[in-house]
Amino acid sequence: MADEPSQLSDFNDRFEDPAEDPLFNFDDDDAEYADIFARKELLKVGHVPESARIVGRDDEIEAVAAELRPIVRSDPPNNVMIYGKTGTGKSLVARHVTERARRAAASNGVSVGAVYVDCAQHNTQTRVARTVTRSLNETEKTDFDIPRAGIGSGEYYDYLWDILNIAYDSVIIVLDEVDRLEDDDILMQLSRARESGKADCHLGVIAVSNKIEYRDQLNERVKSSLREEEFVFQPYDANQLREIMIHRRDAFCEGVLSDDVIPLAAALAAQEHGDARKAIEILRHAGELAEREDVDTVTENHIRDAQEWAEVDRFEELLRGSTTQVKFILYSLALLTKENPNEDGFSTSRIYNRYKETATKVDTKILSEHRVYELLKEQAFLGVVESTRTGGGRGEGSYLEHRLVQDTGIVLKSVLRDSRLEELT
Repeated sequence: MADEPSQLSDFNDRFEDPAEDPLFNFDDDDAEYADIFARKELLKVGHVPESARIVGRDDEIEAVAAELRPIVRSDPPNNVMIYGKTGTGKSLVARHVTERARRAAASNGVSVGAVYVDCAQHNTQTRVARTVTRSLNETEKTDFDIPRAGIGSGEYYDYLWDILNIAYDSVIIVLDEVDRLEDDDILMQLSRARESGKADCHLGVIAVSNKIEYRDQLNERVKSSLREEEFVFQPYDANQLREIMIHRRDAFCEGVLSDDVIPLAAALAAQEHGDARKAIEILRHAGELAEREDVDTVTENHIRDAQEWAEVDRFEELLRGSTTQVKFILYSLALLTKENPNEDGFSTSRIYNRYKETATKVDTKILSEHRVYELLKEQAFLGVVESTRTGGGRGEGSYLEHRLVQDTGIVLKSVLRDSRLEELT
């Protein structure tokens, strides 16, 4: 058996020339298939465009830049807290201004380091400390070989303070989705590094959050230590979203977009959420749909199909990091909503009864009703569900009723993307 060729070996024998592989081969008749996009990277999440492509955030750029401007003279920058809903340009402005500050400082002979940390992905103190330390380490200057694992946050901090002293005059650290951090001590460590004598380098923090109430949850010592300037970014309106997409139009080949595509995408995004990131994703996915259909024009129908995909994806992002049990609960609430379209909300006990049926169906552990109640409250805090207190009828006490914020179909499609829920379909 060991000497028999594998299926992969058979495949390799049949397609020795990669150009012959029909799965990835384009012939002359397929030329238009690859001619939807010209510069697709302009539509990617995380792409930081040049200044001319940033729309509707001139005042915000100037305000954040004013807080960082001292580093150009080798003076300490101010810490900054940026709030706003998803897709309002918070991260974009933070990264854009930070890079311009770094370049301006370099032109004055001031060495400035810049680090971007996605706290949704790096949500513990050790992970943040490791990311910052490894990103700032310049081996040719420090001669440090910093391990990816095997040491704790304290050791990473020790490396970090040495790196700051050796390689930089100032450093700016962008903590995106800072509200996802399990522990706010990282803010204390960074904001007090110079004051406590750990580093001679000036260190500025730009904390970005979708939740305007985030600062209220911080430890008083952290608030005192940060002493940050606060900015709130408002959602984009339809005109701004249209301008944003017009400035990314050259992501597509000439003549590919029909005239109604960008106005429709902007109107839909403004009506739903004012989220520029999702508006751009709708535009990109519409192009991908046209590409798969082997047509040479992106139309209004592609936008409408892409919008549903984007809403499912947006809801999935809200659930990022949620447990399977949370998805069972939301699935149960979605089923109740679908089956009872005339009811505006459902009590915890009704949701719990449906949840028990769901959990039993997939043979998983059943949580207590109190735990389900707590998880529903957490989802209300995250904006996934809305919970309101009702007085009940005669002889009944008050209780919470829960309803989905998002469309029921979007919720069902989103949670069922999780392979662990496949048994429910």
